[in-house]
Amino acid sequence: MDAPAVVAVAVLLLGALFNVVAWPRFYPRIAADPRSRDAGGRRTAFFRVHVVLITIALVIAALSVLAAVLLLLA
Repeated sequence: MDAPAVVAVAVLLLGALFNVVAWPRFYPRIAADPRSRDAGGRRTAFFRVHVVLITIALVIAALSVLAAVLLLLA
């Protein structure tokens, strides 16, 4: 494997690791935030938007790992 591919694999895995470690830690704080529920106890747009952001970050992490594996196998 050539040097640029090794660097690409390392960057992809590092980015994936960051997303998996950092983003899920925000969920408990978002869920506990008073802005996450309205007066009736229903979840608000604030909560939904942040859950979507966390989900997108985790999907990007999974795709990054997949890309790194494919680079390693190529």
